[in-house]
Amino acid sequence: MILYSHDADADRAFLRDVLGQPHVDAGGGWLIVKLPPAEVAVHPTDAEQAHELYFLCDDVAATVRELTGRGVEFTAPVTDAGWGLLTRLRLPGGGEVGLYEARHQRATDL
Repeated sequence: MILYSHDADADRAFLRDVLGQPHVDAGGGWLIVKLPPAEVAVHPTDAEQAHELYFLCDDVAATVRELTGRGVEFTAPVTDAGWGLLTRLRLPGGGEVGLYEARHQRATDL
């Protein structure tokens, strides 16, 4: 996965320092960040194709409190989508990623 950013250095530092993700430096400050286990879903659309990134957590309310304490800005309140509780957070470079607590069986548990 590659995230394109208007401030890549700030977003790399955010993933490294704020979210605390393990990483390696591929050279010249280009961080390769270890991600937790991942899932992918494919949704149908007649609109322009798009891709979204969501981080999974076990307790979205507790995670929002913890990350808010670290200075993370959330751009949407936690909402109930039926299949999960979700919100969005802003990256320092201006982009956004989602955060959600799944209510469905998690493929990472298989």
